Order: sequence, then structure tokens, then C-alpha cells
Amino acid sequence: MLEKVGKNFKIIRKIDEGAFGQIFQAINTRTNLEVAVKIEPVNTDHPQLIYECKLYNYLHNDSTVIDKGIPNIYYCSTEGTQLIYHLGDYNVLVMDLMGPSLESLFNQTLRKFSLKTVLMLIDQMIARIEYVHNRHFIHRDIKPDNFCIGLNKTANKIFILDFGLAKRYIQRDGKHIPYREGKNLTGTARYASINTHLGIEQCNFIVI
Repeated sequence: MLEKVGKNFKIIRKIDEGAFGQIFQAINTRTNLEVAVKIEPVNTDHPQLIYECKLYNYLHNDSTVIDKGIPNIYYCSTEGTQLIYHLGDYNVLVMDLMGPSLESLFNQTLRKFSLKTVLMLIDQMIARIEYVHNRHFIHRDIKPDNFCIGLNKTANKIFILDFGLAKRYIQRDGKHIPYREGKNLTGTARYASINTHLGIEQCNFIVI
């Protein structure tokens, strides 16, 4: 049973589990701030959390944009068996605790949003995706599960998260990544584009 991560984050309960690891609700015992803790075994086939942490920090490193809609990161590390039993070493990421995802809200409303709600959501969702693109990355797993409502003071804000599959599409030399075919499907099949299903490299331009 996971009890604590880092020096200050005490686990309260497990709130989700997926193919890439588990998510817990926790509290910072020093500040009483409630947070989310994502963990994955170090020996998983495709570890993502350390990469995701670096990308979150990179996306926050832009003082020209105030309303980024990106969760804050409070701790990221690899920890050992003294804190978690029977799992061995694992990667851990501590971030803002989010409210429900758009998928959860959609289900709660019997999968029907009003026109006003759709327009308000789309306005923020496009802004989030545009910001990520302007920072030279594509998300590669855009879906309702990966947009969440904030909590408390940010309850009217949409956040984009889960960047484990994100990829830089503008290389450090300023050039766009080359066109490629024969790629394996990346992302969620239900929401992936036709070109992605055809094995075309995901990018930020339309292939004609």
C-alpha cells in the first residue's frame, strides 16, 4: 500500500488506474494543498512520467502567456521499495489535483451538452491546443478524458493534461519533422485521425 511520496505528500486514496499506472489523491502535509500523484513502475515497457514532467515544466516556462491551462508540477522523482510494497522502484509525478474530465461530465449529462456549454468549452480547448502547438509540440492523444475542469478558484477553467505521448514537431533547428508513413498507431483509436490510422506521422499541418 502506497503511503507517502517525497517528504511531504501523504496519500489519501486511489482515484484512477490505467494502462500506464495509477493516480492517487494526496495532501501536502506542510501546506495542506491537495494534489494528484501519478505513479508507474520503473520497469514498465514504455515509461512516460519523467518525460511528461519535463514537458510540463517546459510548457510552463513561457512568461508571455499567463493563462496556460497546464497543471502545475510539485515533485517528480524515482523512488524505491521503502515507500511502496511489492511494486519495486517506480516513477512518481505530483501535480495539481483536477476536477472531473470532460468525458465524465459528458456522461453525467447523458452525453448531451447545451450549445452554450459546447461553445464555452471549445473556446478554451482550442486555446490550450494552440498554446501547446506554439511551444512546438503536438499532444497526440487529444480526447475528452485529457481535458479536465479545475477546482476551487480554477473551477471555471479547462486544463489540458497527460502529455506522455506528446512529441516535438518543430525540431530544435527550427525545421518541421519530415513526412513519414508506416507509423504505428499512437493515441486512442477512437479519437485518432484518419491519417494516424493510415500510419502517417502526426504533425501540425494538413497532408494533401
